[in-house]
Amino acid sequence: MTPHQHVEQLLAFIDASPSPWHVVSTIEDWLELSGFQRLDETQSWSLTSGERYFVIRGDSSIIAFIVGQQSLAETGFRIVGAHTDSPGLRIKPNPAHSVEGMLRLGVEVYGGPILATFGDRDLSLAGRLGFIDQNGCVKSQLIRFENPLVRLSNLAIHMNRAVNEEGLKYHKQTELPLLTGTINEQIPADYFSHLLKEKAGLIHEQILSWDLNVYDTQRGEFWGAKQEFFADSQLDNLASCHAGFSALLQESAGMPQSTLVMACFDHEEIGSCSSKGAEGSFLPDVLERVAMASALSNEQYRRALAKSFLVSADMAHAYHPNYPGAYEPEHKVKVNQGPVIKINTNQRYASESNSVAMFAQWCKLVDVPYQMYVHRTDLACGSTIGPMASAKLGVKTVDVGCPMWAMHSVRESAGVFDHSNMIKVLSCFFYSEKLS
Repeated sequence: MTPHQHVEQLLAFIDASPSPWHVVSTIEDWLELSGFQRLDETQSWSLTSGERYFVIRGDSSIIAFIVGQQSLAETGFRIVGAHTDSPGLRIKPNPAHSVEGMLRLGVEVYGGPILATFGDRDLSLAGRLGFIDQNGCVKSQLIRFENPLVRLSNLAIHMNRAVNEEGLKYHKQTELPLLTGTINEQIPADYFSHLLKEKAGLIHEQILSWDLNVYDTQRGEFWGAKQEFFADSQLDNLASCHAGFSALLQESAGMPQSTLVMACFDHEEIGSCSSKGAEGSFLPDVLERVAMASALSNEQYRRALAKSFLVSADMAHAYHPNYPGAYEPEHKVKVNQGPVIKINTNQRYASESNSVAMFAQWCKLVDVPYQMYVHRTDLACGSTIGPMASAKLGVKTVDVGCPMWAMHSVRESAGVFDHSNMIKVLSCFFYSEKLS
């Protein structure tokens, strides 16, 4: 597959996945087509060497694994971790209200988005509903408005003369509510529920709750003089999810000797502290149950963890020539010049010299260039799932990612060749028996 074909698949994946709940549903379809069997956490597990399985928690976190042919105690787990959520706006529980005949929907800010980038975009809603069916049972259903439904329209420059000098700023409480229509009479208390019910095709059911993400309806595109770049929403971090699963599902890879794990968590953008976040019990629970189903003793399981390795895959900050002062001068990573190894001495990234050397060696094995990133010393550094997952498991970890521009914008950009090269390296990590 060519680099552009890899990215075409990525863009289709993102466009089909406008919320973390849709991300996991899309991955689930992908896995089932590849012969993976879904496991239920409430049931007992019986696993077979060489077979493929996946587990979903909370509808927006997923872990897939292939049971290796060799003893787990001797080979350990090879794990790639990423996250399904992206920063943005979420709809409040009682969102609909009218101001001077304009219907608005109230929102909360999720994570740390660049709010100005949501202005004057063709926005819509996607997520999941909680409802009671005609039998009185609580159910959950995905929902998506495909066409633009809401808008965050900016104030004209004639009324905000300083916008180009002081930057576009929104008051989170009063200026972020989204315009969605006009109304000539009082809004019924259940107006928004009726809107969702009609879209979801529900008849007798009563909608009681929702998790709704605001997303940009513009599809992903290639750009640049040689179409060497691409742009879409949610590249942070669906590009890493796609790269990891593309590597795991290599058709020509054959049967793995080690047990391979691909884990994608929700809530990374808000700290990962939840039942389905990377700081929760999801990954340790799954790994321990795999060990138990493989008849490992507690000591053998601890040995397996000691032999394991985690690649924490999240996106990296590419050098932007318009803003040279934002970067560490000796660590300017460039788009389309290879995957990035991320290092922070305060353990905001989990990379250490031995794990860095191992990832660099894997890059060399498949002839992929790599780069080293260190955040500018006088700027606060972000973090990833790497430090918390490695601390919880005691597993050697490296933090890596593809370089990108405009991280946390509603429209992000990255390089075609970096994404393809990341898939190549992660495939080596999963399947090569030459790894040390």
